[in-house]
Amino acid sequence: MSTENALLTILVDRINNDTLVLPTLPEVAIKVRQAADDPNVNLMQMAEVISLDPALSARMIKVANSAFMGRSVKVSNLHQAVTRIGLRQIKNIATAMAMEQLFVSNNDIIKGYMGKAWQKTLTVACHAISLMEFYLKNNTHTSLNRDAITLASLVYNIGVLPILTEAERHPEVFANPSFLAHAIQKLSGKIGGSIMGAWDFPEEFINVAQNWSDPKFNTEQVSYIDFIRMGAILEGILQVSDKSAALQVYIDKGIIPSMKLFSSDEYNDMLDDVKDMFS
Repeated sequence: MSTENALLTILVDRINNDTLVLPTLPEVAIKVRQAADDPNVNLMQMAEVISLDPALSARMIKVANSAFMGRSVKVSNLHQAVTRIGLRQIKNIATAMAMEQLFVSNNDIIKGYMGKAWQKTLTVACHAISLMEFYLKNNTHTSLNRDAITLASLVYNIGVLPILTEAERHPEVFANPSFLAHAIQKLSGKIGGSIMGAWDFPEEFINVAQNWSDPKFNTEQVSYIDFIRMGAILEGILQVSDKSAALQVYIDKGIIPSMKLFSSDEYNDMLDDVKDMFS
């Protein structure tokens, strides 16, 4: 059996036997989510939880000051940032901003692959978030919201992590990058859904990680997967034979008005603002 097939067999067996080692949610994200679920928590207490992680604290101040939040007056400290973002949004946005901590490795080869995976994730996320902003302007009564798409678009590709971690034990496979791409395409959705389940995330996030790249999975109602798929199609990460035809689905669904949106100054200015939030 080839090394590539052996690794694929190992991954499938571990998925089926529920023995694949899944990444754990960053500690600060766990604490933020626990605090957010406490009905008695206040903004000061939430700021104290986030302050335990200096990198996340800086991220949250940047988010609060971003054009994405629609405010011109800048905040200068974490308490002001949490107050501006609000307790309702802080749970998902803080979790999203902590996701980058997972895409790291001490192995130089794995580190390179994880870095590329994270950059792809960010690129798709920026489109998904921008598209959601335009959708929300014209659909004020939808249950979809910006903090959930921020998190959903940063966890959609989480299933690649255990594959790369397992591949680290079989360095020969890195001589054949196309095999890794095949393994990721074949297995990352199922693994991603398992990770979301292990983290006790709601069903909508499990669906995103598990089904975003599955062409057979479609929802009649507009869902977070639609926005992530559009971003992935625009960036060539979700490969389709006809990009225009693939995007026409979302015009027909009423999510975007026309293909002209993507070349408009308004859309590209929004995209730049969202990219700046993650830079």
